[in-house]
Amino acid sequence: MKFQNKLQERIEKGSLRSLLSFDNLIDFWSNDYLGLARIPHSVEITGSTGSRLISGNSKGIEEVEKQVAAHFQSEAALIFNSGYDANLGLFSSLPQKGDTIIYDEFVHASVRDGIRLSFANSYSFRHNDVSDLKKKLQKADRMSPIASAMAQGTIFVAVESLYSMDGDIAPLTEINQLCKEYGALLVVDEAHSGGVFGKEGKGLCEELGISDSIFIRLFTFGKAYGAHGATVCCSDDVRHYLINFARSFIYTTALPEAMYTHILHQIEESKQEALRQQLQVNIARFSKTVQSTLSAANSPIQVIEFPDLDSCKLKAQQLQQAGFAVKAILPPTVPTGSQRLRICIHAFNTKEEIDQLILLLEAS
Repeated sequence: MKFQNKLQERIEKGSLRSLLSFDNLIDFWSNDYLGLARIPHSVEITGSTGSRLISGNSKGIEEVEKQVAAHFQSEAALIFNSGYDANLGLFSSLPQKGDTIIYDEFVHASVRDGIRLSFANSYSFRHNDVSDLKKKLQKADRMSPIASAMAQGTIFVAVESLYSMDGDIAPLTEINQLCKEYGALLVVDEAHSGGVFGKEGKGLCEELGISDSIFIRLFTFGKAYGAHGATVCCSDDVRHYLINFARSFIYTTALPEAMYTHILHQIEESKQEALRQQLQVNIARFSKTVQSTLSAANSPIQVIEFPDLDSCKLKAQQLQQAGFAVKAILPPTVPTGSQRLRICIHAFNTKEEIDQLILLLEAS
């Protein structure tokens, strides 16, 4: 069968994925950047019994969303069950036929999958390349045959603020300015920058002072916030639209109400500036010594590429055997030939752990 052939191809290429569990190893692989997932919480979980549009909603949930919106300085917020659900629902429903979506070539798979389900035109631009984005904006600015019969189509630009497989940061100020010039609506996925950058962890857009001009910001709570779910920070109109048209919101059972309360609790925990300061101290200790990474010097994600699959997998195995949880990231998760170690730095990692990891990475 075809699916068996595809599995065999992965095996022959040495890139078959498998589930791993490193319960007792030193954590350099999780997205728990601030260590908030380690805080024990006792919450009484009861079933939500249905989707938000049927029996899974409550005044308490809507109050949480209002407080989430206030924290992120947004007019409104809508919580989805996951970042994947949020991006899938957003990009499959909001752009219309005759519209255009221009997306960074390395944008998250959930955005790409949402785009595939959309009726809009779509183009990618070279990763973090402002000049290439400008060319694509100029191309999209010309009216498509469909749009010319009606009105000028809307242009959406989709980027991440911090890219999870490279650890590099988007030139958001320049991208935002280009979007203003061409009347495009900018959507920024702050999955990996939420909690890490900005005042009280409000994200990279807040740190750069451009939040007010971003059409939509998306934050996930399963990374620095140590919880689950995601929020789309948007206008009231967009929130109501997604409630009516985003299928990944409409046709899924809601999170239990206690999980929404837990999200709010974790946001409060994330406001501790001492955690972000310690995180940056630990990142600097690593990035100033290991200068062969692809990543931004202040990124909690530090990526080291390897020339071939075997050397990458071998180094990951050596680190794991030495007690360090580090994952090898292989194609097709990343482009062919760009296999890498993805090392996540946390506020809770000790100096000794970081220094030992560096020694092991530098050992031949």
